[in-house]
Amino acid sequence: MTGLCGAQQFNLESAGGRFGFYPFGAGSHFYQAEAFADWALPWNWDLGSHWLLRSRFDSSLGWLGEADANAAIGSLGPTLVFARENLPVTFEGGVSATGLSRSDFRDKNFGDLFQFTSHVGLNFDMAARFRLSYRFQHMSNAGLSSHNPGLNMHMFGMSYVF
Repeated sequence: MTGLCGAQQFNLESAGGRFGFYPFGAGSHFYQAEAFADWALPWNWDLGSHWLLRSRFDSSLGWLGEADANAAIGSLGPTLVFARENLPVTFEGGVSATGLSRSDFRDKNFGDLFQFTSHVGLNFDMAARFRLSYRFQHMSNAGLSSHNPGLNMHMFGMSYVF
C-alpha cells in the first residue's frame, strides 16, 4: 500500500434514496425504502496505479415492511469505497448499527430492535452529480437474541453527489 493520502475534511459526499426487496422465501415479501446521506471521512489510502481506498460514514432513515407489518428503520456506520481514478464505477462494503421500531413481523421475528447491517455494493456515477447504486445487504442481530433469522435485501438507489 502506498500510504495515507492527504487528509480531507468530514463533509457531506452524497444524499439520496434507496428501495429494496427481500429476494428469498415463499410468502415472505419484505420491502424497504429509505433516505440516506453519506459523509466523506478524512482518511483515504493511495493503493498505487491510480487505485484509491476511501473511508465514508453512512446514515439512513426509512421504512421496512411486510404485508401489514411496518417499522421505522435507521442505520449509522462506516463504509470503505474502492475506486480507480477516472473510472465512474466504485465498489463498497460496510457495516452499520441498525435500529428498528418493531422486531416481530408476520413471517420473521428479528428478536431485538437492535441489529447490524452489512453490505457490499457497486456505484455508477452517471453524470458529474448523479449516482446510481446497487447493494446486497444482510441485517441480523449477530446472535444477541435467541431469535436471529436475518434478512437479506437487494437495494437500488439514486443519489446527488456534492
